[in-house]
Amino acid sequence: MIKALRGTKDILPDKISIWQHIEATGRDIFNIYGYKEIRTPIIEEAGLFIRSIGDATDIVQKEMYVFSDRGGRNIALRPEATASIARAYIENSLFQTGGVTKLFYMGPMFRSERPQQGRQRQFYQTGLEAIGSDNPFIDVEVIALAARFLECLGIEKFHIKLNSLGCQKDKIRVIEKHKESFRPHLEKLCETCKGRFDKNVLRIFDCKEDSCKLIAENVKAESALCGECAEHFEKVKAGLDAINIQYTLDNKIVRGLDYYTKTVFEITQESLGAKDAVCAGGRYNNLVKELGGKDAPAIGFAFGMERLMLALTDVVGNKPQASGLDVFVAVTGGELYNEAFKLLNSLRGAGISSEIDYDAKSLKAQLGKAEKLGAKFVVILGEEEFKSNKVVLKDMEKRSQEEIQLDKLIAELRSRPGLVLGSTKRR
Repeated sequence: MIKALRGTKDILPDKISIWQHIEATGRDIFNIYGYKEIRTPIIEEAGLFIRSIGDATDIVQKEMYVFSDRGGRNIALRPEATASIARAYIENSLFQTGGVTKLFYMGPMFRSERPQQGRQRQFYQTGLEAIGSDNPFIDVEVIALAARFLECLGIEKFHIKLNSLGCQKDKIRVIEKHKESFRPHLEKLCETCKGRFDKNVLRIFDCKEDSCKLIAENVKAESALCGECAEHFEKVKAGLDAINIQYTLDNKIVRGLDYYTKTVFEITQESLGAKDAVCAGGRYNNLVKELGGKDAPAIGFAFGMERLMLALTDVVGNKPQASGLDVFVAVTGGELYNEAFKLLNSLRGAGISSEIDYDAKSLKAQLGKAEKLGAKFVVILGEEEFKSNKVVLKDMEKRSQEEIQLDKLIAELRSRPGLVLGSTKRR
């Protein structure tokens, strides 16, 4: 038997409604803030990610899926979305609209990591990018939007950790300060982190080895911001304070990817344990220019969908979710099945989600299936009722039933609260 590849996972129908709830909530919030959806290819030239993320990062060195296609091109499955969106922004001249270009995305990413709870090799992210302004209140907006997204999902006990890496010159000073902090512990670092010490010392903070994590937790981390970057960061903090967004300053939030500058942040959630980050983001003011575009400061974030699913377990529990089925059509005899199918087609044409049993089962079995599918109502076509142009409408929650004129059924169903009622209408 062929099974799913290690690190990939089927999202089954009994869980998909939670995914759809997260996505629908995200779309609602992003639209309120003026963000529009963008969908970029899953495959890109590998050089895009090597150039933007940095060749010293774990993503590029160890985790990125890279292969040569039939044309001999070096192709990568996207490990993250920011670089792809920056590429799309330049290639499609999205800057021509003027002002800030606000984009959001949802979709799969790929990294060859060791699979564990909340982390897969094919994983899903939803996030956004605001490109075209260095205004600190864009930073405030992005962080506030992330917090509101979690609140709208009903996720509690989350914490925003905030820091600033400053401009490129500041980052050089930050890196030097961190080098001095790690230098006394150099021999105790793992072999990978010994290499990171020279190439990108900030990546040591992301090491998963226990010995390195212990050293990183105890090293001294200081800020080294220039006057302009310090002023920017003060305005970000003041803006968050003004709208009552709670945060904690943490100099060890460094976002080791090469493109990050100035504001960086993470959002953690208590119930997730050691792997508690549900969101990460920050500014990348130089990326668009480095990829060949015009100077366009930018900021964004990404939520891990699998982590959100785990966090949502505390909210909705771990039970399968109802299908959202409005009506199940049951029939008492095979001779009425043709009429039942015509009724089913009319209900669906009116935007009412409906289902029928395609096997010749007893009425009791059909009612059992309706309950299993989570149908709110059952419409029963019985021989005697049908002769009078009537059907029996059974309310599955109230356990009550009544006879309804067949030609008034759709209007009656539309008057009942709680129906899904899709937007498709018969023409």
